[in-house]
Amino acid sequence: MHPGLLYWWKLRHDGHGGEFGCESHAGHGDGERWRERSEHGRWRQHFGHRHGDGHEDGGDLGSFGVRRPLRFLAYKLHLDDAQVSELARILDELKTERAQAEVDRRRSLGSFADAIGDDAFNRDRAFQSADLRVQSATRLRDAVVAALGKLHALLDPEQRGRLAYLIRTGALQI
Repeated sequence: MHPGLLYWWKLRHDGHGGEFGCESHAGHGDGERWRERSEHGRWRQHFGHRHGDGHEDGGDLGSFGVRRPLRFLAYKLHLDDAQVSELARILDELKTERAQAEVDRRRSLGSFADAIGDDAFNRDRAFQSADLRVQSATRLRDAVVAALGKLHALLDPEQRGRLAYLIRTGALQI
């Protein structure tokens, strides 16, 4: 089973009742809006199912970003809580640097378009755009190497071996 599905499988099969681990609500599947009456007689709207333990299967749980690689690595590398929190910080820094590289790429595309769109080709502007891309790639390279160094210090030898295997097989892209 894919590690990303493990959370959902456990959630649905851990004894909350019903075939899929939650109370049956006719016509109230995942992602559909439904109402529930609170103890005070007011109606509340929910998205998805509401479980007996107070957990709501809301829309933000399946979002992208740091959560997916973090959950995947925590599962595959058998990380403890302290390692997971440090890994989240490392991945967040890397995500920020990659977002900045994407901004620089878009900026350079606009500058390339301006260089070629003039009556005469603006060679200096094209070189500036290309230099921006090179600088951005250098900053991203440095951030990836720094993140790998922090990961190496964070993990024990067995976990480092698992991480190296994930990188070699392509299961994890750096």
